[in-house]
Amino acid sequence: MRQLWLVVLLLVIGGPLWAAPRVISLAPSLSEIVVELDSADLLVGVLDAGERPAELKGLPSVGRYGQLDMERLLSLKPDLLLLWPGSVGPAQREQLKRLNIPTYVAEPHDLEQLIVQIEAIALQLGRPERGAVFATDLRQRLKTLRERYRRNQPLPVFYQVWDKPLFTVGGGQIISDALEVCGARNVFADLTLPAPQVSVEAVLQRNPEVILAGEQTQLDAWKAWPQVAAVRQGQLLLVTDKGLERPSGQMIEATARLCHSIAPDR
Repeated sequence: MRQLWLVVLLLVIGGPLWAAPRVISLAPSLSEIVVELDSADLLVGVLDAGERPAELKGLPSVGRYGQLDMERLLSLKPDLLLLWPGSVGPAQREQLKRLNIPTYVAEPHDLEQLIVQIEAIALQLGRPERGAVFATDLRQRLKTLRERYRRNQPLPVFYQVWDKPLFTVGGGQIISDALEVCGARNVFADLTLPAPQVSVEAVLQRNPEVILAGEQTQLDAWKAWPQVAAVRQGQLLLVTDKGLERPSGQMIEATARLCHSIAPDR
């Protein structure tokens, strides 16, 4: 009875029963997840890297990718940080640890892990119901894509990140899992680095049937090696979708567009 009267008293005087967290996001993908969870109202600051979602236009910046403004961060008095390790340098990550501010670290290596982390972020934000609904929708969409694009023999694909020097994605990078959803196989999936440097000779040896790149000039350069199956079959495909670079909920639809590029007949 005493506890009930305490609750009534707090409601009468307007005291909050639970204080919403003051959240700072330290990666664009994590900022996007907060927006997708209809929780942008909880953000008090973001780390900048590229264009922001419209919902976050007026928020204070706590620095740019790779360079955190620690003084600015502290002035915003956050009680929750959302961190992707690659967005903050090692020295500043150690500084953040010493601040003892509750921190959720997200670094998904596949799409299912991404969905699990979205649910966990929703819980951290105090919005578990929204997280559960969103995760259910994402899992159903992912299941549909897997079923639609499944192949008995996965299509060997080379995903080119850059050309000079030549970079690709390794097996632990989430884009590699997106390729699997599309019925494809990253020909460098055996490499553990997220973005390994490779040689032209290594690509020729692995003989991909599809080459994906973000610029037409990068694709045209491969025509110098007509012995590669992808060149011979005319499977040099342009992929300019930046959604594949941001592991947030929208990446499931970015994966759907990737699948359509690789196998439009399905």
